Amino acid sequence: MEVTLLLEATENAFRIMEKARAHALGVLDTAVQFTGEQTRFMEEKRWQVLFAGAQRRKTRFQNFVGTALILFAFWMLLSGHFDPFHLTLGAICCIITAYLFHDLLFANVRVGDMRVVALRFLCYIPWLIQQIVLSNLHVASVVLRRKMPINPQIITFKTKLETDISSITLANSITLTPGTITMDIRDGVYYVHALDQKVADDLNAGEMEDRVAHIFMEADHLYVEDVLDAARIYDALRV
Repeated sequence: MEVTLLLEATENAFRIMEKARAHALGVLDTAVQFTGEQTRFMEEKRWQVLFAGAQRRKTRFQNFVGTALILFAFWMLLSGHFDPFHLTLGAICCIITAYLFHDLLFANVRVGDMRVVALRFLCYIPWLIQQIVLSNLHVASVVLRRKMPINPQIITFKTKLETDISSITLANSITLTPGTITMDIRDGVYYVHALDQKVADDLNAGEMEDRVAHIFMEADHLYVEDVLDAARIYDALRV
C-alpha cells in the first residue's frame, strides 16, 4: 500500500515537473519572440530615422539647385549680358545666394513638389518675356503718338495667393512688365500704377496671377477692388 502511494506521488511529481517545464519553455519562447519583435521594431525605427535624414538632405539639395536655377534665369533676364565673363560671375553669385537662402524660396512648398515648381517656373519665363516685349511695343506706341493718350491709374486688388514667394513673384512680374509698377503690398492688397486703360485691363484680367498660382500649385484668382484715377495728380505735377 505504501509502495503504491509512493509510486503515485512520484508520478504526480513528474507530471507537475513536466507541466512546469512545458510552461517555462512557453514563457521562454514568448520572451524570445517579444525580444525579436522589439529588435525588429528598433531596427525599423533606426532605418526610418536614417531615411528621414537622407530625405531631408535630398530635399535641401533639391531646394538649393532649384533656387540657383531660378536666380540664374532671372539674372540672365535682367542682365542682358551673355558673354562668358558675365555668365560665370552671375552663376557664382547665384550659387552663393542659393547656398545661403535656399530654404526661403521653397519654405512653403510641399515635399516632393520642388521639381514641379521649378519646371513650371522655367515654363513661365518665356511667357513673361513675351509679355514684356508686347508691353514694350504698346508703351512705345503710346509715347510716339502725338497726343500721348495716357490714362494713369492706381489699381488696387486683393490676391488670394497663399505664400510669400508667390506674392513676390507676382509683384516682380508686374513691375518687370512695362506700363505697370507694383507700388506696395499690404495684407494681400496690391497697389499697382498703370500707364493707361489697356495695361490696367490686361492686369485686371488676372492671367498673370493665375499663371503664378499655377507655378506654386495655388488655385486662386485676381479680385479687383478699386481703380483710383491718377490723372488729376499728373495734371497737378505738370503745372
